[in-house]
Amino acid sequence: MDNGIQITPVSVWQVGQLRSVALRAYADHYLNLWHDGGEWYMQESFSTEQLATELQDLNARFYLIFEKQVAVGFLKLNIDAPLQDMASVDALELERIYLTKAASGRGIGSAVVAFVFETAAKLHKKAVWLKVMDSSTKAIAFYTQQGFCMCGTHLLKMEKMKAQFRGMFVMKKDLT
Repeated sequence: MDNGIQITPVSVWQVGQLRSVALRAYADHYLNLWHDGGEWYMQESFSTEQLATELQDLNARFYLIFEKQVAVGFLKLNIDAPLQDMASVDALELERIYLTKAASGRGIGSAVVAFVFETAAKLHKKAVWLKVMDSSTKAIAFYTQQGFCMCGTHLLKMEKMKAQFRGMFVMKKDLT
């Protein structure tokens, strides 16, 4: 990619690097969502064991995001992930895109979303979809600028998360 941004697939042997950047990026933005300061979620989602298991899932693809050879984030795609109300549509889910605070607001997110669309097109997907917190107005505006539109809602059932942050919007972009 241009501007010193590189997006590279993660191998199982890179689980430590993935975990490190995941913890940094998550801690930069999301600890306030939790009654326990995010401790439970980070252990549940970003332990070495959990990430190693997810890396072996043939339907999941993880990528490290580098800016000038420094890891500044990661992304996770679910390759065959149709939306519930659109089960017949061959879709890809953008499950996670996390950037460190230092990398935010510098065009890296736009480059990552372009990469996701390119990946989906190469895989002959008809849509890309994601969930975004309904309280995250900046993220909603960003995804809207990238061509996503709202198509549903979702409620997280995580008791350790503060209730006001459990609401999610489902957004999608048709690629055809």
